[in-house]
Amino acid sequence: MRWAERGDQAPRRRITYWCANGHMTEPAFAAEITPPATWDCPRCGLPAGQDEQAPPERPRTEPYKTHLAYVKERRSAEDGEAILAEALARLRQRRG
Repeated sequence: MRWAERGDQAPRRRITYWCANGHMTEPAFAAEITPPATWDCPRCGLPAGQDEQAPPERPRTEPYKTHLAYVKERRSAEDGEAILAEALARLRQRRG
């Protein structure tokens, strides 16, 4: 089916969004819906808002953490020493 054969299109309206990099995008939405507050910028992927003077801030990215970094957040060095001592004691009992 061709577009012309599909009949009339629903009424649409364009909403303008700006990202923190100053990119502008104008997606079209059905006229009867409430447009979303933010929209992903198709050029850079940052969130874009409808206020050109105050676009949404860049999302904060957390650096990659290793398993050891997460363990160190939960346990102190003394806890680690105690756990290591227990594990070594169990290993020595198995061998003995």
